[in-house]
Amino acid sequence: MRLAFAVLALALAAGCAVDTTSPARAAERFHAAVAAKQDEAACAMLTRTTAEKLPDPDETCAQALAALKLGPGGRVTGVEVWGADALVRLQGDTVFLHQFTDGWRVTAAGCEPRHDLPYDCEVED
Repeated sequence: MRLAFAVLALALAAGCAVDTTSPARAAERFHAAVAAKQDEAACAMLTRTTAEKLPDPDETCAQALAALKLGPGGRVTGVEVWGADALVRLQGDTVFLHQFTDGWRVTAAGCEPRHDLPYDCEVED
């Protein structure tokens, strides 16, 4: 009986593993598009709300993103996932993402921690 319970507990724990790879790859793809000056492709990786809030009235999302001159992403140094939300730390940036049915999308980028305050982000919804 103990063995059966231990096997069941192990199986349940294995089934609850959090996927950190997918949000990390999404953050890397976003920064790769920004670095390659593929600003329209980078805008397509943003959530709709973030993409709509980014530009001023007379510019496109791509123009606004290019004007920000986000720093380099770099290597992933940490990933935290809470349900459908994630934070990906890169060497040169911190990116927040949300998971949709079609994958992870960026909700905020160009983020810097501010001690006990919320992150200060260049791109956010």
